[in-house]
Amino acid sequence: MPKVLIATEKPFAAEAAAKIKAELETAKYEYSFLESYTDVGDFHKAVADAEALIIRSDKVDEAVLNAAPKLKIVVRAGAGYDNVDLKSATAHDVVVMNTPGQNSNAVAELAIGMMIYMARGKFNGKSGTELAGKKLVLYGYGYIARLVARMARGIGMEVYAYDPYIASEVMSKEQVKPLSKVEDIFKTGDFVSLHIPANSETKKSINWDLLSLLPNGAMLINTARKEVVDEESLLKAFGEKKGFRYVSDVAPDNLATINELYADRIYCTPKKMGAQTEEANTNAGIAAAKQIISFFEKGDKTFKVN
Repeated sequence: MPKVLIATEKPFAAEAAAKIKAELETAKYEYSFLESYTDVGDFHKAVADAEALIIRSDKVDEAVLNAAPKLKIVVRAGAGYDNVDLKSATAHDVVVMNTPGQNSNAVAELAIGMMIYMARGKFNGKSGTELAGKKLVLYGYGYIARLVARMARGIGMEVYAYDPYIASEVMSKEQVKPLSKVEDIFKTGDFVSLHIPANSETKKSINWDLLSLLPNGAMLINTARKEVVDEESLLKAFGEKKGFRYVSDVAPDNLATINELYADRIYCTPKKMGAQTEEANTNAGIAAAKQIISFFEKGDKTFKVN
């Protein structure tokens, strides 16, 4: 039977790991865990005889694929998959999948939580502001953004969205006002939440041309990828946009510089925390195991991304 490697620099929660094991044992698959590794060489050794691989934020590059001659499938337990070299995987005839939707609620709750935290001045004892009555614009309208929209409407926010791949009728049906172009996102929002992937089109696309359109006091929320924001433009926004605030699940590379000048207006989680809940761990892990089993048993490639 196929051998599955679960390689996680950031391990699954104990409950999630137990349920992954249960799925694979029921299918009578071999499996092994490589957790909290610090040397990529350990990853290369462990993957040498694996036919399937489950990862979280671990990088699967040309070197990993070269070290895994038997590998047939990689499943990223989560939505984003920019940590996998898709071109190289395709060249090695390896199917790459993600587990869309499994982490969505956790990330959406984090976005709302960071918005409240910063709107209240990091709970510094002074008067902050409320989210109710404010305009929230979602850049992208996938699984996570839709949950953020639902939560924000419950708080009393006015919600807008822009996504060229989602019909405006879908947004309107869910009480979200559709926007027609990227520039409208930044002109409209008191809060702008990013829900776009990091690819050749989006990296550094959140630049000064867009950030300059934000109203004074606006907040940018990034639970997507740090690479989509141009960091020189971000620093400029702090200096030139009165009251501009930024919260992110991944710190920008120039965080130290921003903190020296504008520490009260930026907050970044110490590590990427979007999917760091027991529920998200469990959901994504089980989904990854089931997708591997379905791939080998039925040839199912439903969530293939390469």
